[in-house]
Amino acid sequence: MTPFTLGNREARRLFLDRHALAEAPQGPAKGPELLALIERLGFVQLDSINTVARAHDLILFSRRPSYRPKALKSLYERDRALFEHWTHDAAMIPVSYYPWWQMRRVRDAEALRKRYRNWQQHEFEHRFQDVLDHIRDHGPVCTSDLGDGEERSKGGGWWEWHPSKTALEYLWRSGALCVTGRDGFRKRYDLTERVLEEALCDTARMPDETATIDWCCNGALDRLGFATHGEIAAFWAHVSVDEAKAWCARELAAGRLEKVRVTGADGAVRDSYARPGLAEDPGLNAPVSNRLRVLSPFDPALRDRKRAERLFGFDYRIEIFVPEARRRYGYYVFPVMEGEDIVARVDMKAFRERDTLIVRALWPERGVRWGKGRQAAFEAELARLTRLAGVSTAAFEDGWLRDPR
Repeated sequence: MTPFTLGNREARRLFLDRHALAEAPQGPAKGPELLALIERLGFVQLDSINTVARAHDLILFSRRPSYRPKALKSLYERDRALFEHWTHDAAMIPVSYYPWWQMRRVRDAEALRKRYRNWQQHEFEHRFQDVLDHIRDHGPVCTSDLGDGEERSKGGGWWEWHPSKTALEYLWRSGALCVTGRDGFRKRYDLTERVLEEALCDTARMPDETATIDWCCNGALDRLGFATHGEIAAFWAHVSVDEAKAWCARELAAGRLEKVRVTGADGAVRDSYARPGLAEDPGLNAPVSNRLRVLSPFDPALRDRKRAERLFGFDYRIEIFVPEARRRYGYYVFPVMEGEDIVARVDMKAFRERDTLIVRALWPERGVRWGKGRQAAFEAELARLTRLAGVSTAAFEDGWLRDPR
């Protein structure tokens, strides 16, 4: 039987629908509605860089412009509707998913001892009990509350940890501690049993590996619409590529998956997996809002750079990490989406002491004309972004509009 083939535009529509980027950016963005959006996405990646807004805030704002950071803080720190742990990176995750992180916590407990010892070049296990006792007696702590007199590692800067800091991170990643909030961007740790309901943290009631792999793979495919086994594994970054590959084979044999072919922006066709009946999925015909919006470099729709290039023809690397891209575009550059297309990338920064969001450079994608209509739409988006960035106006540097690369 010939697999169903998705055209590139159909694939984009379905993918954007799954990532809450097809519908018009509007609607409530706090309380249960904000939690429902995060559940739809699966998680929201955290990042400390704040040139315009932090990554997690811009991810949510680009879908719901009424969003304000205090709404996420309330869900996390007051309502305990979210917990913090790792997917491919640090993330805020619906607390109802906590039991499904048990496999990750067990695997981290085994893997991180050696990794942290090699990385930080110090012993840290002897600090476990002292750290736990201190928190039990004195309440939640930040890194600065511990480690007096301890020698720091030689990593330098942000990664210069003392043994108590390493112990805190290990105890959090392996489950004895929870992060209960952040002071600035510093984590605040407490005992897990004081943070979560007993039913959530009872290890005797946690799902086993087989159930967890099934949950992870199903959840990834639901949120992607179509995917290779590697993309399924990478979504939560819990299961291995081999585990995802075996899951796909089982589900295919059971008739719960089908093979499909997905057409890339360059016309190349790639094999993927999807739910049976993808040809009737409403997302294929979902109208895509033509509203121009600025996305976070860590937006879940663009996190996989190779997939973004295949699907959207958008060759994008995070400039902060890639020296040659940084020379070309700048330090930290934001993708600009319009409808189903990535139409530009923009280098801008909020200078809060000047109360201004400055656009330093914008590069239209090749073949995109930056006319008056698009400029007006961009300025409207900047006006919305100033509210998130905490400034009152936007301005453009001389020579800000650059030639496409």
